[in-house]
Amino acid sequence: MRLSPNLVTLSDPRSAAAEAFRALRTNLMFSSVEAPLSTLLVTSPAPEEGKSTASANLAVTMAQAGRQTILVDCDLRRPSQPEIWGLANDRGLTTMILDSGGLANPPLQDVGVENLSVLLSGPNPPNPADLLGSRKMDEVITALKSRAEVVLFDAPPVLAVTDAALLGLKLDGVLLVMSAGRTRRDHAEQAKELLEKVHIRIVGVVLNNAPPGAGMGKYYG
Repeated sequence: MRLSPNLVTLSDPRSAAAEAFRALRTNLMFSSVEAPLSTLLVTSPAPEEGKSTASANLAVTMAQAGRQTILVDCDLRRPSQPEIWGLANDRGLTTMILDSGGLANPPLQDVGVENLSVLLSGPNPPNPADLLGSRKMDEVITALKSRAEVVLFDAPPVLAVTDAALLGLKLDGVLLVMSAGRTRRDHAEQAKELLEKVHIRIVGVVLNNAPPGAGMGKYYG
């Protein structure tokens, strides 16, 4: 297993970036005191804005805080978690959905971080939106919740496909990841409007690639 250097919470835990993810974890935990977040969708308005790296680092910080955590790669079109963790993607979420014994024995992978397991996407299906919106996906979510305190779902961008909205309806909230200097303002507004239109709870926004000393810092909610 060869970890990506983008996993700063492991490769450089004393860095400002790693501290920003710990601050994000704290903000999420305090913001959800009255409405606990046991399932959280991590997505972005458009591609290449860092949502997969953000979800992986957030999962690490949750686990480091002593919370049993599962990170699920729900990007069934362009999965990034296999590369981030250096894992083979021969079994995963699609296996759990389609195999008869998948619910009882999820193909979770140990990544060498205490309290953290990863469920990769598995073989890419021809109909990702249908799988994520299915009743079987509800059963998968229930099965994973029984095994962890926090389940993070790395989903495709909101504006690219319907997957994030379909999945967000099943979960406690959505975290939007945006990239400084890359995310377009109109894309951010469209993503927010689309999620709110179907009554999905947006719990906050992560700002990636903000220059050091930027007024907003690495996270605002």
